[in-house]
Amino acid sequence: MVDAFCATWKLIDSQNFDEYMKALGVGFATRQVGNVTKPTVVISQDGDKVVLKTLSTFRNTEISSKLGEEFDETTPDDRHVKSTFTMEGEKLVHMQKWDGKETKFVREIKDGKMVMTLTFEGVQAVRTYEKA
Repeated sequence: MVDAFCATWKLIDSQNFDEYMKALGVGFATRQVGNVTKPTVVISQDGDKVVLKTLSTFRNTEISSKLGEEFDETTPDDRHVKSTFTMEGEKLVHMQKWDGKETKFVREIKDGKMVMTLTFEGVQAVRTYEKA
């Protein structure tokens, strides 16, 4: 199921990302960098683990975990969260939980592009990637 996402993806469009980061409590300076950064996302599998690398001029991150298995993650804006990857039908879902809060990233393939919908407390952003 994860196979469809295994590729190198480059950000081509971002909608409402500043409002999403604001809702999360991300500071002004980090939001400014986040708004202009065009990350490359590399999704792969290592045995039964999903590996997600985010590469940008701002910060490089790598996380990996089995589907359904909770893991510790430090986000690019320095939140320490408990994360889980799951498949919901054809969608790759990444849930982050911290301090009684949660945010959800839903990745799906549409017309050969990867569309990621980010949701936090009713604020939604959509980031679209194409294969690099």
